[in-house]
Parts: sequence; C-alpha cells; structure tokens
Amino acid sequence: MESRAQNLLVHFRQAEELKAASVAFPSYSLREDQLLTLELLLSGALFPLTGYLSRADYDSVLAAMRLADGQLMPMPATLDVPAQLAQTLAPGSQLALRDGEGFMLAVVVVSEVFEVDPAAEARTLFAALDLAAHPGARAVAGRRHPWLVAGEVCGLSLPQHPDCADLRLPPAAVQANLAQRGWRSVVACQFSGVLTEPERASFAQAAGTIGARLLLLRTVGDALAGGTAHFTGVRCARLAAAAFPRNTAQLALLPLPVLTAGPRQALFEAVIHHNLGASHTLVAPEHADPFAGTDAPFYPRQAAFELVRAHAGQGVPTAVAAVPMAYDPATAGYVPADTAKARECAQNLDAAELTRRLEYELDIPAWYLRPEIAQELRQARPPRARQGLALFMTGLSGAGKSTLAKHLYVLFMELGTRPVSLLDGDIVRRHLSSELTFTREHRELNIARIGYVASEIAKNGGIAICAPIAPYAAGRLVARNLVSPHGAFIEIHVATPLAVCEQRDRKGLYAKARAGLVKGVTGIDDPYEAPLSPEIHIDTSELGPSEAAQDVLLYLEREGYLK
Repeated sequence: MESRAQNLLVHFRQAEELKAASVAFPSYSLREDQLLTLELLLSGALFPLTGYLSRADYDSVLAAMRLADGQLMPMPATLDVPAQLAQTLAPGSQLALRDGEGFMLAVVVVSEVFEVDPAAEARTLFAALDLAAHPGARAVAGRRHPWLVAGEVCGLSLPQHPDCADLRLPPAAVQANLAQRGWRSVVACQFSGVLTEPERASFAQAAGTIGARLLLLRTVGDALAGGTAHFTGVRCARLAAAAFPRNTAQLALLPLPVLTAGPRQALFEAVIHHNLGASHTLVAPEHADPFAGTDAPFYPRQAAFELVRAHAGQGVPTAVAAVPMAYDPATAGYVPADTAKARECAQNLDAAELTRRLEYELDIPAWYLRPEIAQELRQARPPRARQGLALFMTGLSGAGKSTLAKHLYVLFMELGTRPVSLLDGDIVRRHLSSELTFTREHRELNIARIGYVASEIAKNGGIAICAPIAPYAAGRLVARNLVSPHGAFIEIHVATPLAVCEQRDRKGLYAKARAGLVKGVTGIDDPYEAPLSPEIHIDTSELGPSEAAQDVLLYLEREGYLK
C-alpha cells in the first residue's frame, strides 16, 4: 500500500533543544478547533502540508482549492492569533504553541504574518453570501482573529488524549493496520453521531458494491471537553463496528473540527481519507450540510459527491455515493430509501424522534438502533424526569428574578427529587466574579461562568437556578450551549417593565443612574436585549412570586421534567 502520510514530529533530541530554547519564545494557547487542526498537521493527515499556509497559498486555496504550487488542498490550514501577539512576530521568529494547560506541542518558525477578512473567508469557504443564513459560516467568522501566522511547524508531541489509545491512531498506524490485514480496497465511511442500523446498512451496501472493506472514522474533539457525550459516542461506535461481519471493518477516531462546509468539506475530508490509506471515500447526498435531512438543505443534493468525483486521481480516493436506506418490515431488511418500495412500506426515524423517545422513555425499535446501543444512550441521556436542568432567569434589575429564584429553591427542596443550587446574580458576583467590572466583555464572562457552573450541576442530575441580569443575547447563548449537552436549559424571561422596576428600585440603582452618579446601568444607558423565544415568559407586575413559581412548575410538569 502506498505510503502517503508524513508526520511533523521532530526527533526527541531536537524536541529537548526546542523546549530549552522556548523560554525566549512567545507562546500562544490554542482553541479547541486550532488544537484539532494542529493534530491533523502533526500526524500527517494533511500531507503534503508541513506548516501553516503562506499568504500565496491561503489566497490560492480560497480561490481554487489548491496550494500555490497546484497541489489539491480544499480548506486552509491556518493559525489565527490576536493582533497584540501578531505585532510581536516577524519572519524568522519562533512561536510556541501550547494546549489549554500550557503544555508545549509545537513550534512555528514564522515566515509571514498577514491580515485577512474572516467574514470574507467564511463566505468563500461555505459558499454563503449571507453569513446569517449559514450557522457554520457565522460561527467561523465570529471566532477567527484577522491575523494569520504562516510557517513551518516543528512538532514536539501530539495533543495529549487520555482516552481510547487503541482508536486514536495516526495515519501511518492506520495504513499499517490496513496493510497487515491485506486490505487493498478500503472505503472510508465518516460519521459523527450514533450510527443507526439504516446507516450501517448504507455503509455495508457501499462496501459490497465495490468489493471493499470498511474504514469507520468517528469524528471527535477533546474527550474532556466533550464529557459524557464523547465517551457515550465512542462506546456506541465500538458497538456498531463490532456488529459488522468479522474482518470487514476497522474503527478509528478522527480529530476534525466541525465545519458543515458542504462540498468543499467533503473534498477536504477526502484528502484526509487518502492520507489514511483509503482507496474510496463515501459521500452522502447532503454531505456536511448544516440543514441535512430537512426540506431545505443549504447545498444542492449530490453536489459534494460530484465535486469529489471530479477530482479523482488528484490526491483523493474514488468517490462512492452513499445510498440512504430504509427498513422494509415485509422482508425484515433494508432497501434504498428512494425506491418505490421504500416509499410505499418502509419505515424510518430521525434524530429528533430518537431524542424524543429517549426523553419520554419510549420504545426504540431494534431495526433503527441496536438494543445495546440504545441502552448506552439511555444511561447517558436519562428521561426528562431524571435529567439535570438549568432554570436560567434573565431580566432587568428589580424585575423579581431573585425573589422568584428563592421561591423556586424552596419548592424544589421541599419536593426533594433532585439536588438544587441557587446561583443568584449578586451571590455569583461576590463569590465567583468579584474582580469583574460591568463592561460588556466582563458581563459576558460572568454569564459564561454561571453557565459553566450550571452545566456541572446539570451534568450531575441537579437543578441550577440562575438569576443574573444577563442583558446580552450572545452571553445567554453561551450559557445555553454549555448546559445543553448535559441537561435541559430553560430560559425564563422575567419581563417586568422598566417603569415598574424603577418604582421598586430596592438598591437605589436607577435613582443613581438617572442622577448621573453611576454608568452602565442596564435599561438606562446600557441595552437589554430581550429574549426572542424564551421557554417561559413571566411579568411580575401581574403575578405574585408564588403564582410565578407555580407557572414555572406547571411548565416543567407539562414538558415532563417533573412528575
């Protein structure tokens, strides 16, 4: 089998020299998506790249999906850094790259530092003229710094992963395993969620059509950041892989940033699959589409397959079109979902229905999900009545959030069904965020801290009652995203009008703001961005605290969170 991958790890003696010299180097701690890109670089999965792209290569990749020398590279491997750091770097300088704990993973020998437009890059990569219309493009544009550092990478160590050493294999090891098994025709089948039985049937159908073995690639991020979802996903992947006939499938974990960039991403993944030793790559009809499975996908169906097929022989495996499968109860087998027979009698479920069945303890049919996999999911995602949750109140000062929070705390403690924690805004400020001011940046950091604590409470099956002002939609979204993987996030807009809040003014805050004695008071000289679609809407000018608390309890009972 042809050897394709070339890792960028230096000899251990050179690594020791770099570590000693790095005392004088500036350092940069990488985000999770940057750590994943670095791991792909260091392992050789992005061969022929030996470092981060120069300006010429960057422009060429965006315009033509190729490096300046003509080699195929559909997505740019770049290192974006804050402007303050970029200004300290010059050609010839060296930059130490570290993980979140400060462990040095690599050194970049800087060849160039240049400025780009992250929004324009996102529009090109995602083929999205309107960033608001594409969640992936919007996310990338929002997190990227405009300054990029180019240069060769000297790797000291791959990012440290304490989990699944047998599955986190570099490309050279994957290639060696395939060669040892004598597999010459191998189709790479990449997936991110739980592999269902119709999807397994689709993989098997593709392999059978071309007479190939299966390289199952389960995409992952950082295990500790992923928490329960990560470990459950990997256990389910092991079970799904074991269900294929013996010696027909090999499972590996692939560190890959989540992008949903459609056809361009499919071609990028094909480059990685080629470097892993695959001869074929499976491409779904709506591959890497942010709205796959809906009536309005972002990219044309089969556009990804056509793009990969058009680049056959140019550093990518042969494209194989994935055929979606559906269950036929008449034969107890699977048939192509777009056939007349499937349309007449076949059955199928979707991810949303699976989630509903888990949350309400409903049956999950074995034709959709193997029973052992369903059991793993039930253990990791208990039904709503046993889930942890965060009641996240937001509203103006004086709206009644703290009073409502205290009433709810007492009610939940009396029920005794779950542990309860109260994260009142003033209490959090005093004990967790005493060093923060009331700038927008610090307010959002305070909300992120509340979201993190609430996520840990929800992860362990408790109820977190949060009552900050939380004036900005972006900060509330951060909190929601932190909690949601571990339990329910229920936003309660305590929408008491400003005039009523000013009349109450128990802290004298509004009077001081009107007199010009304090600045940055939400609702006076700092904006409050009201939630557009909160789970619960309460106006305490119309309801007393006990009535408002009962409204919350009724919602929780109606939605199945309380029995």
